[in-house]
Amino acid sequence: MAHLLLVEDDTTFSKLLTNFLGKHGHQVKVCSNLKEAREILDKDPDGPFDVLMLDYRLPDGNSVDFLKTLRSEGNRTAAFIMTSFHDVRTAVTAMQIGAFDYITKPVNPEELLMVLREALNKGEVTSVKAAPKPRGSSKVDAQSLDYIEGKSKISKQLYEYVRLVAPTDMSVIIQGESGTGKEHVAKSIHKLSKRSSGPFVAIDCGSLSKELAASELFGHKKGAFTGALQDKIGQFEAADGGTLFLDEIGNLGYDVQIKLLRALQERIIVPIGSTQQVRVDVRLIAATNEDLISSAAAGDFRDDLYHRLNEFKIEVPPLRKRGEDLGIFIQHFVDKANSELDRNVRELSKDVMDIFMKYDWPGNLRELNNVIKRLVLLSKEEVATSAALPAEMITAMEDTQKPAGSDLKALQETHEKEMIEKVLQEVRYNKSKAAKLLNIDRKTLYYKIEKYHIE
Repeated sequence: MAHLLLVEDDTTFSKLLTNFLGKHGHQVKVCSNLKEAREILDKDPDGPFDVLMLDYRLPDGNSVDFLKTLRSEGNRTAAFIMTSFHDVRTAVTAMQIGAFDYITKPVNPEELLMVLREALNKGEVTSVKAAPKPRGSSKVDAQSLDYIEGKSKISKQLYEYVRLVAPTDMSVIIQGESGTGKEHVAKSIHKLSKRSSGPFVAIDCGSLSKELAASELFGHKKGAFTGALQDKIGQFEAADGGTLFLDEIGNLGYDVQIKLLRALQERIIVPIGSTQQVRVDVRLIAATNEDLISSAAAGDFRDDLYHRLNEFKIEVPPLRKRGEDLGIFIQHFVDKANSELDRNVRELSKDVMDIFMKYDWPGNLRELNNVIKRLVLLSKEEVATSAALPAEMITAMEDTQKPAGSDLKALQETHEKEMIEKVLQEVRYNKSKAAKLLNIDRKTLYYKIEKYHIE
């Protein structure tokens, strides 16, 4: 039995969900807006809730912004977004800021139970220890690594770099779009390194609040700050002798960046509230979907820290640039989904394959995995058809098939989006200044930022 918080303003739909989930043994607390959800969570920050189920568009805001605030405050309760707006980019944004998954409405009961089950089983695993290698062994069987390399030229180059840098102790920056598999690349480097018998500790910097980031990384002493009720070992110590993976490192605050630079240079950390220095032996791998060079130039990321991290950089290509590999990834995820869901989908129909080959996959491998899992779940026959594909994929394909230049409104909106993005960049995302330059009010600007999915 799980305790669930459902934030949904459609009372009929929330009653249906509550009854359905209740029959499967779950307890559901319902609220109809974000303010009410905020009050419930504030009463008990550590909360009785195992999963948050959030409707995307609510009377007092959207749940993506709400979830981003929760993550910045250190709340890591598993959450997924429910949206009737057929736009997978909304879901990609949600997953970038810490949502476990998303579901499009109308909700399929089997799909809901699958996503809920996975959210409950996810847990918070930050440390993975590899089995010790036999003494004297320096090679790892490629089949034991949890990734599919692909056969395209760009994939071969990627894993050539992985094998090249893995045996060294160099710090690595892994750069790539959300969902491209940056953490898998980091794990691959760890498993092929001399530290493979040590811990691999992964931290999502995007989910750390500014107040708790230093404590999470370096630990703290009891009484160091409000809420520090006991000593805590930081993740640097937890990763001693192994690899520390910092995902979305660009989200770390400036003060924490200073401490991180010192830890890397001196291999020494000092827990918050302590004067005791602790020696650590850690290899650092960082990942980002941002351009850290631009962030450093803008003063948002320390230039010296960037150069200390950037001993070796690996670019992970987006799925749309790995066309030759798409069939390999599809087969891998179909086999995986069949095994996990006890299904027997042997092939995808021609129309499904045509859509997969033409679709631009904004969520990359993560999106492909999720789409195939839903496809397999909803397919009762051995051949999966497009009827089981998410509606937003079909909509996206219909939009791309319109003759170029035939949609005047779309051309105008594209121009408007480009202009807003350009002005926002010029004023370093100060929305008040941007609104003045564009001669619109702030409310209109916020609406257009959300409409055009400007990040």
